Amino acid sequence: MEKSNTSMITITSEAAMHIRTLLAEQTGSSAQGLRLTVTKGGCAGHQYIMTLGSQETGDQVITRDEACVFVDAESIAFLAGCTLAYENSLTASGFRIINPQAARSCGCGTSFEPQ
Repeated sequence: MEKSNTSMITITSEAAMHIRTLLAEQTGSSAQGLRLTVTKGGCAGHQYIMTLGSQETGDQVITRDEACVFVDAESIAFLAGCTLAYENSLTASGFRIINPQAARSCGCGTSFEPQ
């Protein structure tokens, strides 16, 4: 697996732990990490898509604490400088992307408008 030397996305330790937990629960799966993609859509214009998967040609690979995040070439520009966090509170539970490039984000946190 080719790994990136640049850290264009920061992965928090909680997010890395949760990625490892999700992968451990996937018996019989060939998934090796979290795939993070940006597509057009959502209520703010672009949306984050997260799935468990494996590295594909052209992906940038970001690692932390043995957890891998794969980002396709088309999504890299939208995610530069982001932080991938995992939140588990009374009001929210799940992965959260803190994106300094977002002019605005929707209330659910899964879509954004780029600057």
